[in-house]
Amino acid sequence: MFYPRDILKDVKKVVFRDEIIILTGARQTGKTCAMLMLKKHLEEKDCDCFYFNMENPEYLNLLNKHPFNIFELLPNSDKKQYVFIDEAQYLSEPTNFLKLLYDEKHSKIKIIVSGSSAFYIDKKFKDSLAGRKFLFEIYPLNFDEFLVFNRQEELLKKKKNKLTVYYKEKLNALWKTYLTYGGYPKAVLAETNEFREIIITEIGASYIKKDVFEAGIRNSDKYFALLKILAAQTGQLVNSQELSNTLGIAHKTIEEYLYIIGKTYQAASIKPFYGNTRKELTKMPKIYFYDLGLRNFLLNDYSFIDKRHDKGNYFENICFIEFLRKAGSANNIKFWRTQDKKEVDFIVGKEAFEVKFNLKDFNKKKYAQFKEVYPDIPLRLIDYNSILKTFYNWK
Repeated sequence: MFYPRDILKDVKKVVFRDEIIILTGARQTGKTCAMLMLKKHLEEKDCDCFYFNMENPEYLNLLNKHPFNIFELLPNSDKKQYVFIDEAQYLSEPTNFLKLLYDEKHSKIKIIVSGSSAFYIDKKFKDSLAGRKFLFEIYPLNFDEFLVFNRQEELLKKKKNKLTVYYKEKLNALWKTYLTYGGYPKAVLAETNEFREIIITEIGASYIKKDVFEAGIRNSDKYFALLKILAAQTGQLVNSQELSNTLGIAHKTIEEYLYIIGKTYQAASIKPFYGNTRKELTKMPKIYFYDLGLRNFLLNDYSFIDKRHDKGNYFENICFIEFLRKAGSANNIKFWRTQDKKEVDFIVGKEAFEVKFNLKDFNKKKYAQFKEVYPDIPLRLIDYNSILKTFYNWK
């Protein structure tokens, strides 16, 4: 059974345009399911659709010989045909493949492709395909999607109402599971927490190893060690030279690993926000994980947030994931920090946010400098008790 994803609403808005649609994101986040749901949507509108997986060597060999060989797999038709190409990164020259088909055949076929991560698209797509594509990033499930996957539509319908004690307890239990095990669809659909941990272990080990292999990383142990350090330092400044010294590998290698971690959607680097005050600028980014279950796997700790020693960093990561929905991309999320360590956790659009697990930890005086420098950017506080209301409009 397929469950709807919020991003499909945006994809459907451009599906009848000529441009190529590219779906990207981490492995196991549901790109193939999203493609098949889009295919079903188009077929219900009497469109001719065809699906090809590039992990099939027969298809891959044929299309690597020439992009126009795609027509050997399609029937002759006067209608525009919708062609879904899964795992497009395995094509030897995906840029040329897509560019040629778009430039010369976009009146005949519409191309929808998936790629396991933007890393492959960045490395192999030497042409930006500017003006020829729409790129959509598919992340692990948000909490609303999590509820749908758990068949809690009845609970979702009560979102704008004051919940009874029964539904409030039910909501809190589901929220607790979501925060602990994250939003990878296969883990969400598991029936027990024990099974969820097994699935997350598979994702965190097997699929990251696949990314490591395909990225050409020789020392996978050091790569995993770096991921574990970053999980323990979530929300802190990332000093690549310090990491180089800690792991005993070249600084250039650390930078390469950080690049791959970002491009395979394991964790995101967010950059500092600054205006016209040079002294406030720090060049070092901060790291947050795209999925809480993956972070907990790396730390080998599935304790609930209120029982953890790292609850502050954990809560920051929760908020990062929620801001990702608002911002659309990690590139649109910033933080502010001065050389004398004055800091605001997140700048998203024209708003600033400070996040604290406990409201009592918020001290307004610490943010006087930010308000002085940026009087037009409102600063909001988010604590754990307000997060569901802030991001999901629960009463």
